[in-house]
Amino acid sequence: MRTLRPQLASLLLLGMALAQRQVTVQEGPLYRTEGSHITLWCKVSGYQGPSEQNFQWSIYLPSAPEREVQIVSTVDPSFPYAIYTQRVHGRGIYVERVQGDAVLLHITELQDRDAGEYECHTPNTDERYFGSYSAKMNLVVIPDSLRVAAVSQTLNKVEHDSLELKCEVSKSTAQHSHVSIAWYRQRGSEAPVEVISLSRDFVLRAGSAYAQRQATGDVRLDKVGETTSKLTIYNLHPSDQGEFYCEAAEWIQDPDKSWYAMTRKRSQGAIVNVQATDKEFSVRLETEKRTYIVGEPVEFRCILEAQNVPDRYFSISWAFNSSLIASLGPNAVPVLNNEFAQREALGQLKVAKESDNVFVLKIYRLRLEDSGKYNCRVTEREKTVTGDFIDKESKRPKNIPITVLPLKAGFAITAISRTPGVTYNDSFDLQCIIKPHYPSWVPVSVTWRFQPAGSTEFHDLVTFTRDGGVQWGDRYTGFRTRTAIEKAESSNNVRLSISRASDTEAGKYQCVAELWRKNYNSSWTRLADRTSNLLEIRVLRPVTKLQVSKSKRSITLVENRPIPLNCSVKSQTSPDSHFAVLWYVHKPSDADGKLILKTTHSSAFEYGTYAEEEGLRGRLQFERSASGGLFSLTVQRAEVRDSGSYYCHVEEWLLSPNHAWYKLAEEVSGRTEVTVKQPDNRLQVNQTHKNITVLENQWVTLECLVSSRTSPSSQLSVEWYVWRPGHPEKEAVARLSRQNTLRYSEMAALGGLRGRLHLESPAPGLYLLSIQNATVWDSGSYDCRVEEWLLDPSDRWYKRAEDLSGLTTLTVKQPDPTLQVDTATANLTVQEKESFLLDCSILSRSSPESHFAVTWYNVRAKEAGSHAEAEEEDEGEEEEREAVLSVGPDAIFSPEASRWEGRLRFQRLSAVLFRLTVLQAGSADTGNYSCRVEEWLADPSGRWYRLAEEESGTVAVHVQDTGSTLQSVICSNDALFYFVFFYPFPIFGILIITILLVRFKSRNSSKNSEGKNGVPLLWIKEPHLNYSPTCLEPPVLSIHPGTID
Repeated sequence: MRTLRPQLASLLLLGMALAQRQVTVQEGPLYRTEGSHITLWCKVSGYQGPSEQNFQWSIYLPSAPEREVQIVSTVDPSFPYAIYTQRVHGRGIYVERVQGDAVLLHITELQDRDAGEYECHTPNTDERYFGSYSAKMNLVVIPDSLRVAAVSQTLNKVEHDSLELKCEVSKSTAQHSHVSIAWYRQRGSEAPVEVISLSRDFVLRAGSAYAQRQATGDVRLDKVGETTSKLTIYNLHPSDQGEFYCEAAEWIQDPDKSWYAMTRKRSQGAIVNVQATDKEFSVRLETEKRTYIVGEPVEFRCILEAQNVPDRYFSISWAFNSSLIASLGPNAVPVLNNEFAQREALGQLKVAKESDNVFVLKIYRLRLEDSGKYNCRVTEREKTVTGDFIDKESKRPKNIPITVLPLKAGFAITAISRTPGVTYNDSFDLQCIIKPHYPSWVPVSVTWRFQPAGSTEFHDLVTFTRDGGVQWGDRYTGFRTRTAIEKAESSNNVRLSISRASDTEAGKYQCVAELWRKNYNSSWTRLADRTSNLLEIRVLRPVTKLQVSKSKRSITLVENRPIPLNCSVKSQTSPDSHFAVLWYVHKPSDADGKLILKTTHSSAFEYGTYAEEEGLRGRLQFERSASGGLFSLTVQRAEVRDSGSYYCHVEEWLLSPNHAWYKLAEEVSGRTEVTVKQPDNRLQVNQTHKNITVLENQWVTLECLVSSRTSPSSQLSVEWYVWRPGHPEKEAVARLSRQNTLRYSEMAALGGLRGRLHLESPAPGLYLLSIQNATVWDSGSYDCRVEEWLLDPSDRWYKRAEDLSGLTTLTVKQPDPTLQVDTATANLTVQEKESFLLDCSILSRSSPESHFAVTWYNVRAKEAGSHAEAEEEDEGEEEEREAVLSVGPDAIFSPEASRWEGRLRFQRLSAVLFRLTVLQAGSADTGNYSCRVEEWLADPSGRWYRLAEEESGTVAVHVQDTGSTLQSVICSNDALFYFVFFYPFPIFGILIITILLVRFKSRNSSKNSEGKNGVPLLWIKEPHLNYSPTCLEPPVLSIHPGTID
């Protein structure tokens, strides 16, 4: 796992500062070899709930990258899918919990099918979902291509010979990787000894046992081919005997830039035997010094220097002032004489074999009588066939004399400190120095005493007892967890180290030393005691390095957008600093800023009065960056009233050594001027002027087109107005509210317009007002006023803009009159007591819906004086016009005059043919009759109006008495008289003249003044019409013949 656990610990500490859950997994892609044991780490931070979080590992295979395959879980044993169940239950795959919120996934034997995208998921324990709950990384499984080979052989060498061994290492990995090579020597069950190695960075390094020989060139590692390296050892020693093998490792660099050994392999071994050639040996005696103090220990080392010592037999004897102390045979069992045997039994003396060539004599507590000369003797012995030993050569070094001095009771004690003034959380050392310097075996007890600041009493803090133990005082238990006491080996310096200093460690210190002597009967005698000087320690709070960004900035944004506010801590006193951040806003109308939000150093949230009053709680979002120095406050859905000057107030808090938080410093940031404005007015209504002319009773549609608006989510209200001719002001017609509620104006309701209005919006921004069955009263100039409403962040609607459309002038006309009545004249002669018909025929009408009023009139001549006057010229006559019958458009008849009463019969033969029958005609009924037709139409409101009127042609009716002659009938009717007696003669005359002219031209063309056949030209004189002015006699039409040549 390399350095995984320290990395995880640092990552976990960093994660504590996060404001939201975050899952982090080992960075990929990772390349690992098939068959190797791998680990993948995963951690979670920023969570709520228990400190022990659960983890679930899944994989997305390359063959199905969208399908999750569950592997293993820390909480659910049934979590793995079937393909992983056996490996999980067999511990081939398992999860190791490093900490409560960090784990390692182990795959003990990586398989090719284990390649894919791994996902680490943490089930939610938070109050709400906030953050990331899983993370993914890629694992690529590659074949294990590393090959390590060496010749398996047994080599017998002689001391000082050379040794050469070759090792072939190859790989075929497609990825970039490095290879390291190392040679080892191993004897039986002993741990392997590194000879020399070539690291992955191509650094050549020898093991500690061969470092000196590699420096002199006796040990070499050379590359002799593309894949072959050669180990060479010159000047072999007997200690080089053993099995030599090479080991290679293939390394790959992970995305985090660290190197990982994907696989390691060793070659077969070569057995090397080295025969020693030298049987000589030498002996030397060593000790640390020559002068000692009573009670001090002494150690003598007798060192044997020979070749192939393990295969030879040596015995050793120790002597003091030429007297035997002890001896050791080849079996290394010590034999001591009587006096030293007693001291050995009391643990005051030791004789032992430290190694094959080192023998030790140690006296733990020297006495005055131990002064003298010490020596050792080494004898080589040879083992016979019977198993007995025969002494051969014997050697001893020079004597080593030592002097044992008595212990002096006079001493002085001094308390010193290099840091009388320390800062919170710093460490400081107090030293109690004793002079002269006593060796460590001298029983000296040292007690540190402490007087807290503001107190007058000293209390024992800690005692370094005479037997080397540590005894703590029960008054200041807090010192024990943060204090270390150390006694130098010489016993002259007792160091008191206090870490994470706080106010409770401030005060005066002194040390008390007592010198003791242990008697032979194990009793103790205090020889002397001393008290040091007072040492005052002041503990200061750290000097703050807090700096908050003072930069100023201005933000202008549209409402409903977020307001980003940043508070940047540029420098802090300690990496462990926590910050409380108070956010304020200052309005021009306020004297001081108002608190919006406070986040304490423990990441608790407190809303300020401004947030409560303005309803900001639901719109605030606070974030803290992973690095811990940047705090962000976002005001969501900004309102215009949120404009103001924003700033943050930062408090730096540190944790005292007593695990209590204290505020070290505070600083205010620069201000951010925020201006929140309403969206720019983009409302535009089509300003085009239009003229529309329609006939009454037709539909007309008025258009109101919104060409652009401020926001697609805005709501529009549309109100229509009309200027009527003759009205000084415009009047409202109808209003469509933003909730699509249609309301009619009072004018529309009273004028009957309400039931004829229809409003629709076939497309966004297009509003059509239709007027059904338009009337003349609907004429006028129409326009629409559009209001745009926006939703502010508080979910309140406000009017942002309004605009007027162009005028649409509407002209509603009545239909053009096309009424035509038959104007042909007629003459009608009837006998008395007969009936006559008067038809009134309408040739065309303006509308199929027209109704007609018909009135028949009688126009007759009336004598204005005596009979003499009646014989005068026509200018003396008057016409009398009398209404015979009137039928209204509603088919209501007018009252009949008395002389017509009972003699009239009305018939409507068709929609355009009316007939009046006059019964029992009398002479008084003689006269000219005509009918007058009035055409009536109903407007859309149901009111009838007269559109047109026409008069028909006259019908001359002559009622004859029963005895009347043809002459009297003709004479009684002027029109008939002229038609019978006058009009035919001019017509015949013209016809005869035409014939004569044709004939005349024909004669001229034949150049003969006479007619072609001798017939002369004819002419006719103008006929003369004679008629009696009294019409008593029929007119005489005479044609006078001309002369015929």
